[in-house]
Amino acid sequence: MSKRPRIEGYAIVSREGMIAKSDGSFPEELKIPADQEFYQESLDRASAVANGRHSAEGGPKEKSRKRIVLSRQVHRIVHDPRNANAILWNPATAPFEEAWLKLGLEDGILAVVGGTDVFGLFLTIGYDAFYLTRALASVPRGRPVFPGVGHDVPAEEPLKKHGLVLKSTRMLDPVSETAVQEWGPK
Repeated sequence: MSKRPRIEGYAIVSREGMIAKSDGSFPEELKIPADQEFYQESLDRASAVANGRHSAEGGPKEKSRKRIVLSRQVHRIVHDPRNANAILWNPATAPFEEAWLKLGLEDGILAVVGGTDVFGLFLTIGYDAFYLTRALASVPRGRPVFPGVGHDVPAEEPLKKHGLVLKSTRMLDPVSETAVQEWGPK
């Protein structure tokens, strides 16, 4: 019997709380080597990755990782015809537990890597940890880390609203002043 994985979210955000430009592309300003190293090492420890159809973590190991791809284009949980390591899951038609079971893993860590709606959905499913990397770079009009985040709503607000608290902060790159915050349940 499969048990619920530990669910960890990973995002780097601009000072406005954006994870992407308005066209969905990843901003060069957020490609900070120290964060990329932290991110890829974290994904290497994960049993699987969850992302939306238009998001992925990149890197040489992307295709080899087990993954749940969230998609409104499917009506049931199916294997991804383009990737033998992935399943397609529509959260409107099946619960998360069924998607995890279909992936065929006993337990472990599920790394949630975006986009906006995926990060928002897992707020309701429940994060065991969310690693929010803050960069000083500006992406004034883009796609927020969580629905509703923007100039007047900081990226941390949805985490607090869903009962997560700041556990620690670690400087990843003092030169660019890039730090990662670990958020978790009280």
